[in-house]
Amino acid sequence: MRRRAVIPSVLVAIGALVLALAAPASAASSVHYVALGDSYSSGVGAGDYISSSGSCDRSPNAYSALWAAAHSPASYTSAACSGATTSSVESGQLSALSSTTTLVSMTVGGNDENFSGIMEDCNLDGTSTCVSEVNAAEADAKAHLPAKLATLFGDIKAKAPKARVVLLGYPDFYDLANNCIGLSQTSRTAIDGGIDTLDGILKTAAAKAGGVYADPRAAFSGHEICDSNRWLHSVNFSDFGESYHPTADGHADAYLPTFTAAA
Repeated sequence: MRRRAVIPSVLVAIGALVLALAAPASAASSVHYVALGDSYSSGVGAGDYISSSGSCDRSPNAYSALWAAAHSPASYTSAACSGATTSSVESGQLSALSSTTTLVSMTVGGNDENFSGIMEDCNLDGTSTCVSEVNAAEADAKAHLPAKLATLFGDIKAKAPKARVVLLGYPDFYDLANNCIGLSQTSRTAIDGGIDTLDGILKTAAAKAGGVYADPRAAFSGHEICDSNRWLHSVNFSDFGESYHPTADGHADAYLPTFTAAA
């Protein structure tokens, strides 16, 4: 009789275990995710912008929103905003963080070096101006950006001490193995070199701060401007803000897997 009484209890326990294993992992997710940063994180170029985000141009096609949709974290907030610099992330986005935040993603640094303005001048003013401005931006980034990033990482850590912080880099704009209509090859080489310098600074800063650096350049390889199936917008004079930003495919097929591996 004692053995028979035990059997139903065992079956109930086994049944509960089976139900627990069958339940989706997302139901018990403890990840509280906040996306920070500039237009590469808000989703400029990916379309379908959320009207309530205003000039920040947040898109449901941005890599952060795609990751949240795929992983169902306990909470997800995007504070990323087009045009953001290290300073404006500090002043306008860190309020989204809290002691419960466990995951943070961020792209930042390009606007500190006037990336958008340089690209506009490269298209309007020619090779000499382009190369000169890229060189000046590289020098400024080397001199000033590491300290700005160190301060930003420190303030993120103070607001969200338990968070894994993933700093993503920027893709090279041009496939230099191909040639196409537009900027000179000299300008393209300088621009890609400037991006590589910036990404190197970001990687070092993340390592020093105990964060994680996620490099998207390999994922974009073969899908840059001058490639037939590009995942970056080329220059668009009717909407220059969208120029040189990832398309929806760039977020889904390059930034998303890059972030997923680092997260």
